[in-house]
Amino acid sequence: MKIAVVLGSIREGRFGKQVADWAVSNIEGAELVDLKEFNLPFYTSTIAPAWLNGKYELPEQQAWGDKMAEYDAYIFVTGEYNRGIPGALKNAIDSLGVELQGKPAGFISYGYDGAIRVIDQLRTVLGNFSMRTTRAQVSINLNSENVDGTFAPGAHQAGTLAQVVEQLQA
Repeated sequence: MKIAVVLGSIREGRFGKQVADWAVSNIEGAELVDLKEFNLPFYTSTIAPAWLNGKYELPEQQAWGDKMAEYDAYIFVTGEYNRGIPGALKNAIDSLGVELQGKPAGFISYGYDGAIRVIDQLRTVLGNFSMRTTRAQVSINLNSENVDGTFAPGAHQAGTLAQVVEQLQA
């Protein structure tokens, strides 16, 4: 199974990069897909991406769609911005169609309360693609797992990540 670890923040100095790198290093064969590398514009077309069958007008959207189509499953790494999905990540998901359809997804969230609300919102959004989401999720608390700007995962996090991967594969 080919798993993409999708880094959903495009901010400068983003904490999520450390988290995504940790995830990739702990999942055999996983690859980082960094949303920041795609420079996606806001999706403004009158045609829903689901109707385009993976053939997009904008080259940035096509590159994003082609990349996401390479994978069998996804782990979305995201912070929680104002109790919700970061705008860039929501726009990126909204720019896709067939690439996500019916595939499994897991989650790693980070925030000062573990960012659990963003995972609930992502489950709802990804349900539109008939995606199956894992029950297990990695919720990183920045109060205890951020030491002077450096990600210091709790001892339990590797086991929780392993559960996410196991559920993706099931």
